[in-house]
Amino acid sequence: MSRFNGKRLNNRTFKLDIERMRQAWYSDKYFWNIADTLQKLAAAGYRFRGHSDVLDRLGIDPATIDVGNMEVEMQVFTRRAPQVIVCGVDKALTMLRHCTGYYEEGNFIETCNKLEVWAVQDGDRVVYEGDPMHVQPVLRIRGRYRDFAILETPILGVLARGSRIATNVYNVLKAARGKPVLFFPARFDAHEVQAADGYAYDIAVKRFNADFGGKLPSSVSTDAQGDWWGGIGGGTIAHAAIACFLGDTAETILTFAETRDVSIPRIALVDFHNDCIGDSLKVMRAMFARYRACVDAGQMEEAAKYKLYGVRPDTSNTLRDVRVEPLGDPALDCGVNPRLVFDLRRAIDSAYLHWDLPPEWLERARQWCHEVKIVVTGGFNPEKIERFERLQVPADIYGVGSSLLDTCAGCGTNTDFTADVVRIKLDGHWVDMAKVGRQACDNPDLQPVDWAEFE
Repeated sequence: MSRFNGKRLNNRTFKLDIERMRQAWYSDKYFWNIADTLQKLAAAGYRFRGHSDVLDRLGIDPATIDVGNMEVEMQVFTRRAPQVIVCGVDKALTMLRHCTGYYEEGNFIETCNKLEVWAVQDGDRVVYEGDPMHVQPVLRIRGRYRDFAILETPILGVLARGSRIATNVYNVLKAARGKPVLFFPARFDAHEVQAADGYAYDIAVKRFNADFGGKLPSSVSTDAQGDWWGGIGGGTIAHAAIACFLGDTAETILTFAETRDVSIPRIALVDFHNDCIGDSLKVMRAMFARYRACVDAGQMEEAAKYKLYGVRPDTSNTLRDVRVEPLGDPALDCGVNPRLVFDLRRAIDSAYLHWDLPPEWLERARQWCHEVKIVVTGGFNPEKIERFERLQVPADIYGVGSSLLDTCAGCGTNTDFTADVVRIKLDGHWVDMAKVGRQACDNPDLQPVDWAEFE
């Protein structure tokens, strides 16, 4: 359930490989080993034959303890400090809904209705201060352990992946101080993860908007990334397209504008010749000439096609743009750097002054140029974005790719989630049974799960 719309996602969305998940195909083998051991002990009528101080303290006869059918309380929590935007809860719950149970004579017996589960919602924030004795669980599961033991691996995995993406996006949005961030990591991972990653991105955008009163849109690059939340992929031109037009960036964007629906932003990629300012000015001159001709002919709908939304410098971090004066430091000279963007903004804003326009067109041309945005891409992460914002670089939109898949920089973990059994049920009562260094914890955002929402 998303914190922002109150709607559950279920297996109509996730399309889990249920049969193989029930057979522990996706589970660390030791979970299957213990689940199978417990099932065999239950079938054999095994009763506890060891020694336990807990039983001594409670005065419980060991011969009454049915270990094979032991009921436990498990809590799932994050190990990423200082906080995580949680994502992946509904998929984890869907796994519990369809894969809790056991096989008997080749038939799977579902037992999810015998579980008690509490969960936070996708988009909730949880804090971790580095002490695993004091955590905020995102899931609490009570039930017979052997029925859901094998699900620990995929549950932790889906929470770790989704929450890593959501938290990384959230941190980038904070660094960007409310400017839009385009989600560009599709090419850096297997295509199978696009739907889940795009959903995590959307959750992060909604969390940011809720926290800071923003109205940022969610902008993904593939349709798959929008599959779970109804978004569609967006984009403009690639370097390959410019190559198809023999390196003529202006002609490339003109034909794009001619053929694409007016709802698609016209953003020109301007680093093909390593001359972002020069190519931007060529594109602007060509697009505005077509825009002006349509307006003069009274073709306002056609003119809208030639409204240049933005230019996108994507200079490689190993190259210095030809318009950037060298300072001798690659960090200052190369890639999409602050000096390049400042110079590009000045060139864009003053471009109309060189177009030999009649007086009645000067103000309209000035406004047309002023509204052209700068979309920066190429190696952007929270640190680089924070530097741009601190220097008040006139970038309007950040496109971020591979860094959104990174592990948590400086926190020593990959947005890990951990599952611990912290209590067991003895003689009808829940008794603390956590390993040293762990204890049962609470989270006020935990809510009881209704399995009817996952049918």
